[in-house]
Amino acid sequence: MKQLISVRALIRNDNKTLLLRRANGRESILGRYELPGGKLGYGEQPEDALARYIKDDAGLNIQTAQLFDVITYIDHDDRDIQYTFILYLVSLGEGGNKISLSVNYDHYIWKTLADVQQSELTESAKLLLGISSQDIKSAPKGELIDAGNSLSETNPDHVIVYSDGGSRGNPGPSASGFVIMNAGEEVVHQGGMYLGVTTNNQAEYHGVRLGLEKALEMGAKTVDFKMDSLLVVNQLNGIYKIKNRDLWPISERIKDLERQFDKVTFTHVRREFNQLADGMVNKILDAHANGSTNTV
Repeated sequence: MKQLISVRALIRNDNKTLLLRRANGRESILGRYELPGGKLGYGEQPEDALARYIKDDAGLNIQTAQLFDVITYIDHDDRDIQYTFILYLVSLGEGGNKISLSVNYDHYIWKTLADVQQSELTESAKLLLGISSQDIKSAPKGELIDAGNSLSETNPDHVIVYSDGGSRGNPGPSASGFVIMNAGEEVVHQGGMYLGVTTNNQAEYHGVRLGLEKALEMGAKTVDFKMDSLLVVNQLNGIYKIKNRDLWPISERIKDLERQFDKVTFTHVRREFNQLADGMVNKILDAHANGSTNTV
């Protein structure tokens, strides 16, 4: 599998983010908005590449560029390339709103994350904006971390929940995360919890529990879970028996919650399609490890 490095910029003004609409490229990105930036050239430093793309594609000059996040993404539409995205929080120099687009783009917008429609964005932009919207604070073990709503809609009947859990050590410091979307795949809520020392599977189960509890609180009637643990999906669907006694209490809590909905489904997805929930887990673990109050 080919690997490429790409730099991207979060340029914000009055809580709005700059997005550029592709005027060329393959069908899956043509006519969709993305964050400014592009592939890193051979021997090029990331910040130099970032300044080059922002100048060439938008006619803007960087004043400061602060490293925000680094994340990998497998683009199956583009020859199964694995991208490593280096994301920067960028402030602009003089004349920061005087945008001049290159032939690669035909339109630009400044939008708040709450106003961005998922269908308008490239897949990589969805991932990067999802990560950047997660404002995670350190919290004691067992306390729900609520990253808030991304939309004013808080009581959709049908929701899609991406959940995940992770343990650094298995067993080791663990956390669970979930991202709730409406039927239009717009993020309506996200959150998670630091669990203390536990296992990957326990963290995965707690991610489901937290997602169900929040969906119930929101008034949802139908819940479709998307998870990257095939074992847990098969256990929750009754295909495999749950032999680990440590999982039984969490499993019973999940069953009790399921009975309060009209329908709950569990579907396996590849890990790259569960990046938002995975990002939530890692940010919670990072915040706890660093003892910080905020990871962004």
